[in-house]
Amino acid sequence: MKYKILLPTDFSINATQAIKYALQLYKDQECLFYFLHVFKNSPKGIGNLRGKSAKSKSYTEAKSNAEVELAKLLDTYSSGIGANANHSFETKVVENDPLEAITDMVEEKDIDLVIMGTRGKTNAQSIAFGSTAINVMEQVRNCPVIVVPQLAKLRPPAEIVFPTSYETHFKKRELNYLITIAKNCKASIRILHVSIEHELSKKQLNGKSMLMEYFEEVDYSFHKLSQMAVPAAINCFVESRESDMVAFINRKHSMFGSVLTQPLVKAIGYNSSVPILVMHDLRN
Repeated sequence: MKYKILLPTDFSINATQAIKYALQLYKDQECLFYFLHVFKNSPKGIGNLRGKSAKSKSYTEAKSNAEVELAKLLDTYSSGIGANANHSFETKVVENDPLEAITDMVEEKDIDLVIMGTRGKTNAQSIAFGSTAINVMEQVRNCPVIVVPQLAKLRPPAEIVFPTSYETHFKKRELNYLITIAKNCKASIRILHVSIEHELSKKQLNGKSMLMEYFEEVDYSFHKLSQMAVPAAINCFVESRESDMVAFINRKHSMFGSVLTQPLVKAIGYNSSVPILVMHDLRN
């Protein structure tokens, strides 16, 4: 199978790190990578001929500069030292809103996975994720997304943490990318339950049983932490074990919105060096 992987880039350090991570994660797989740069043109004086001229000039300059940078990326990764024969590349520059451009590209090219940095050029250290990363994780729902922190280790994961309440009625197809990554990387999946109850309910036991069935082809184990807030528990677990990735299923709830609007993902992502795999509820 040839994977189609979208790599949005603003040419920042974080975006470059995400590209390097993607190439390592899929180093043994045949892949077509798409480098996508999105820019917004802000012309002055729209509505008159001079404004149109300014728009044309600024658009041309922005597009030309981006094409130069993309050509450098293409040269580095397709023919430079360490180029991988399994990998091929295409580039695209568009003027658009980043979320809309990424969504369009996912549809147009039938993208399997989006891999991007957590923050862009502004790289504000006071936030876990930039607005584009949050929007893509929440709203690009027809393929998984991996967000990569700038300090992420450039190696395939050996251990992936999958936090769960066991309350969810899982579908195996929703977990396919997690299972595939674990298989390809020979990684173990650590299923983490942060408990507030003494015993699992019947619904939770059924959920746990389903995970045992779905993960039967990979190495997995169950873990439990209690008396801790969920974000703190996940951070503690990941840090103590030096885990390599955290995976979530992002479900939309009619009354509460996406789970990503809650503090959970933002809290565990703060100053983290661990990539996050966001999968989606295919019933939404």
